[in-house]
Amino acid sequence: MECRVLSIQSHVVRGYVGNKSATFPLQVLGFEVDSINSVQFSNHTGYAHWKGQVLTAEELNVLYEGIKLNKVTHYDYILTGYSRDTSFLEMVVDIIQELKKVNPSLVYVCDPVMGDHGAMYVPENLLPVYKDKVVPLADILTPNQFEAELLTGRKINTEEDAIEVMDLLHKMGPETVVLTSTDLPSKNGDQFLVALGSQKTKKPDGTNTNQKICMDIPKVDAVFVGTGDLFAAMLLAWTHHHPKDLKAACEKTVSVMHHVIKRTITYANEKAENQKLPFDFWLTRQPQSKNQVFSFNCSSSVFQRWLALGIGPVLHNWS
Repeated sequence: MECRVLSIQSHVVRGYVGNKSATFPLQVLGFEVDSINSVQFSNHTGYAHWKGQVLTAEELNVLYEGIKLNKVTHYDYILTGYSRDTSFLEMVVDIIQELKKVNPSLVYVCDPVMGDHGAMYVPENLLPVYKDKVVPLADILTPNQFEAELLTGRKINTEEDAIEVMDLLHKMGPETVVLTSTDLPSKNGDQFLVALGSQKTKKPDGTNTNQKICMDIPKVDAVFVGTGDLFAAMLLAWTHHHPKDLKAACEKTVSVMHHVIKRTITYANEKAENQKLPFDFWLTRQPQSKNQVFSFNCSSSVFQRWLALGIGPVLHNWS
């Protein structure tokens, strides 16, 4: 059965960020993806130069009206990422509300792209729109630590803080929350990045369960772009196949991330020859990873630890 995604994110001519990072892997995994580009740039802004256009709320509405006129507004998922204009983001909210009326089972995956490492890289007036209008509509939310702190007004210094923040985000609306990266120390040492997730589900007997997981992910000595966009897209794909098993969905999502990043590092090192690499060598190697990565048989070897956080079912160690 066809599964269709409406993805509203940025677009670049060269490289893999936003829709360029999300669309290809979703298509390889069998999803039909309709893309609306919130911005269209020549390349990622990490380059020395970039040019392009920003889609306005009015232009977004024109595109959506065209979809409505053709009566092709049935979507199974909506995926949103980078936006830098409040009126545009509010138009996105209106569209999501309409599409949820068309299909009440529609799942909205929101990557609330606002900043990282203590700094916002979108206008500050987007924050109340995310808090009051966007997050309450989301079914799955994928903030990093800084974005989760912005949305809740709480700092994360311990795993207990992270649990509290995820619970606060649940109360705002989303049933599934994944903190894609944190500054928390790993029990396996400083060579690991800690990510956490929480999922609320209802059993057939009507009782509620809450699964919370902690992931230790091996760090790599490089900085990449497009990884957050890829993470949100892959979490969409794997929660589609494991809707009530966040552990399995995150396992496969991070496995994809690990393989793509590993291939990107290999590619960059082969081209380096002891010279400083240009920026675009650190854009993820997605097409080259297709056969090894984007299948439903991803390895779980990326995981060094799965940890129960004392709430919900106990998660055994994952080898």
